[in-house]
Amino acid sequence: MEKQANSLQGEASTPEGVPSPDGPANLIDTDYVIGQDNFSGNRLGMAVDLHGKVFSISALVVVFFVILTLALPTQVEPIFDGMRVWLTTNLDWFFISAANVFVLLCLGLIVSPLGKVRIGGMHAKPDFSYAGWFAMLFAAGMGIGLMFYGVSEPMSHFASSFGGTTLGDNGLRSDWAPLGGAGDDAQTATALGMAATIFHWGLHPWAIYAVVALALAIFSYNKGLPLTMRSIFYPILGERVWGWPGHVIDILAVFATLFGLATSLGFGATQATAGLGYLFDIPDNNVTMVLLITGITLIALISVVSGVDKGVQRLSQLNMGLAFLLLLFVIFVGPTLMILTGFFENLASYVTHLPALANPFGREDDNFRQGWTAFYWAWWISWSPFVGMFIARVSRGRSVREFLVAVLLVPSIISVLWMTAFGGTAIHQFVGDGFEGVKNAALELQLFVMLGQLPLSAITSFVGIVLVIVFFITSSDSGSLVIDTITAGGKVNAPKTQRVFWAIIEGVIAIALLLGGGLTSLQAMAVSTGLPFTVILLVGCYAIVKGLMSEPRA
Repeated sequence: MEKQANSLQGEASTPEGVPSPDGPANLIDTDYVIGQDNFSGNRLGMAVDLHGKVFSISALVVVFFVILTLALPTQVEPIFDGMRVWLTTNLDWFFISAANVFVLLCLGLIVSPLGKVRIGGMHAKPDFSYAGWFAMLFAAGMGIGLMFYGVSEPMSHFASSFGGTTLGDNGLRSDWAPLGGAGDDAQTATALGMAATIFHWGLHPWAIYAVVALALAIFSYNKGLPLTMRSIFYPILGERVWGWPGHVIDILAVFATLFGLATSLGFGATQATAGLGYLFDIPDNNVTMVLLITGITLIALISVVSGVDKGVQRLSQLNMGLAFLLLLFVIFVGPTLMILTGFFENLASYVTHLPALANPFGREDDNFRQGWTAFYWAWWISWSPFVGMFIARVSRGRSVREFLVAVLLVPSIISVLWMTAFGGTAIHQFVGDGFEGVKNAALELQLFVMLGQLPLSAITSFVGIVLVIVFFITSSDSGSLVIDTITAGGKVNAPKTQRVFWAIIEGVIAIALLLGGGLTSLQAMAVSTGLPFTVILLVGCYAIVKGLMSEPRA
């Protein structure tokens, strides 16, 4: 049942940790009180306030996983690799189809009357300025990924497209070219490579984030439910959502967030270590990566304790400033005209190839579709509880239409510009100048090799390392805030000691996975946790529409 709420009723019925609606909104009439199942008190001088079942099961399983991975790295590595290959090979169609559903839902809501619903009630005002909001959206969403793949992915797709298609002994394609490849045509290979890259960093991943964020925001700020994944399923499960069905949903959200985040932290640590070795001859090995993750985790703890308003927002704005300066440098010092014209050409290529790239059936580009796209969608989905909940927390006061346009289009456009500048410059160095250094370098080194062909390379490469590290920190502390909210039963003001615990756990998981199989194990855990959560999100699409239909519209 739902009840009409106005601003006066909202003030009188504020649930702990969640602001009540400001203006007309339809609160869900439930006897559940946020935190009622929590265990709270002081133990060993530390305050705790956590959901007993969700926290206990999540923490115990994660600690057991870390111990097992560190104790038996040789035995678990082939298990991780086999799990990743099986999931992406057999369920690629499922991940691709699900991502298409999320895009269509978001576009439909933008043009529908439901877009007039305001998050937090009809009179709610935004908590953050556009500048602060965009900075947090972008830094939390895919900052580390853009640093790692900004050069390497366009170059990889260009090189595989340029190489054309090849057949293995089984008669199936053995190349990694997207779609049909380009076969020695540099211009076509560039267009196809950039279209494939934008496909992985544009509308589809941000639609995944937007679906989770919108659902959480509506059911928390408009319906008065806890800010946890289980709240989305109230229209389907009713009061049972507070029992074991809801516990399972929140526990899966914790696992997905932890392992999706650990994957990104692992990529960031790998790139930062490679960059330090490239610039300062620091050994590029596991010891350096472990020390780097440990040091960054300690720095992240300071930001975690400071909270969203101080720690996360300030670091996000710092990173956006540095990233913007590095982007401008590459645009004006690199092939400027090619970048500026390429931005529009790449967008056109993306639109042209989008139907074929998003098609889940009847394709022959198995390596690209399974090794790149299926992995990416599973990775984005495993990240979605973390990014979605964080976006929900900072988006109160926006209309649904404003929210979706911003979350879908603004980061996508920035991603296109970033990939065009960095990836396009690397491709231009190969095609125009004959420089093969980027093409032949390891993925984690390609950014620094590309910058090495431009002026002030030592300075810009150092800035690149700093960006990776600060993105690492913002992802870690944002993830800690989100996981703490889930395991605290939806409270957004739980004791800071719990955030510290989860920040440490994130770093430990990243170390364990890197030592237990490297990037392969990271990818395997992202895919395996993304699978059950894909099912949860598809069911959640129905709940979003049903929830919005009951809300008053301006």
